[in-house]
Amino acid sequence: MVRQAGEDASEQKVIDDIATHGWHGVHIGPDEEGPGYAFTIGAGHSFGQPELLIMGLPRAMAHQILDVALDAVRSGAITDFTATTDALFEGHPCAFVRVPVEQYRNYIGYARWYYQGDDFTLYQIVWPSRDGHFPWQAQASAQYVESQPLLGPAPLAA
Repeated sequence: MVRQAGEDASEQKVIDDIATHGWHGVHIGPDEEGPGYAFTIGAGHSFGQPELLIMGLPRAMAHQILDVALDAVRSGAITDFTATTDALFEGHPCAFVRVPVEQYRNYIGYARWYYQGDDFTLYQIVWPSRDGHFPWQAQASAQYVESQPLLGPAPLAA
């Protein structure tokens, strides 16, 4: 069961965006605890697809990638979240990490509010370094790894 109305203007904007566009994007800026990140709310309800989160990118870029990712998922270009895909970054693969429910409280409170709990799926989109490495690979630089902490276990297929 999802929320049908908000108690203030920001909550109502979430509801209205989902009703109009199928999803709402939230961006959390960087702070002393870690890099900024953005996530979707409503993809599960509107499209029957997982919610998505991406870390370490500026607000506009993160929102654009989430939009492209949701379009790719809805069109069937992405169906397997255990495999890498070139559908999001031209010429560069990205991977997905399933985020454990235990992490939801730390990162996506607004999505938990909308869904009235944790009964939805969330994947982190993991983008490659300029050298084409992922954070779990030994060749990845420390700065790159810090810019994109993994919220779940590294995928086996990537």
